[in-house]
Amino acid sequence: MRTDTVRGADGPPSPPRVGRNRLVGAALIILSLAAALTCSFVFTTWLPTDRTRYREYRAAEACPAREVIPRQEDCLRKVTFTVEGTRNTSKNMRATLLGPEPFPRTVVPFGDSEPVLSALRRGDRVTGTVWRGVVVVVAEGDGRQDSADAPRDEPQMTAAIGTFAGLLAALALMFGAMRLARPRDLGLFTWLPYGKWLLIVTGASCAVVGLSTVWTGLPWLLVPTVCGAVVTGTAWFLRRDLRRRAAR
Repeated sequence: MRTDTVRGADGPPSPPRVGRNRLVGAALIILSLAAALTCSFVFTTWLPTDRTRYREYRAAEACPAREVIPRQEDCLRKVTFTVEGTRNTSKNMRATLLGPEPFPRTVVPFGDSEPVLSALRRGDRVTGTVWRGVVVVVAEGDGRQDSADAPRDEPQMTAAIGTFAGLLAALALMFGAMRLARPRDLGLFTWLPYGKWLLIVTGASCAVVGLSTVWTGLPWLLVPTVCGAVVTGTAWFLRRDLRRRAAR
């Protein structure tokens, strides 16, 4: 009895938790499906819609004069507003404007405080350009600033989000399938260090490439191409390095 007890305590470690690995594998498969659906939505709906909206905005002409102004118009209408107040913090940049019907009180969000928002004071008169019911430009004197609602030609960052979702779907599917197929021997397909580094590289590459292409004006198609190549190369080099270490 004593001998058996000692052997049980000092013997080899218990086998991997097969049930837990399979449960985690199933969760990763579900995550993969959700990420794949997100990727599909970005590239089939979000990105095309934003690009179409920007083209329509750039093609819009000045609205004709009317006695009764409708709320929604596909043309650009200049409206005179009075500034009721502003908020200018890093997390909340906006101006509250008072104008004629159908825009008696309008909250205009901004992505930056310059060049107009920081100079606005209560009671100032500004000119707002309205398109499809939202203020897209605010002008005071010679200053002019786009609002956060103004359509922008920045598909690169949208593509970066979709690319990250697609790569995440591929990684989750790969790791999930391995846990379901080989729950007792995961090999290299563990969170540390393989999974962790692949996830870090995926997020960092999509962010860096997305921002870089926005700043340089390069085509958005470069985002999935470059990010996919970076993550694939990283996966290959990591796997080769880990195998070499295991063979020593």
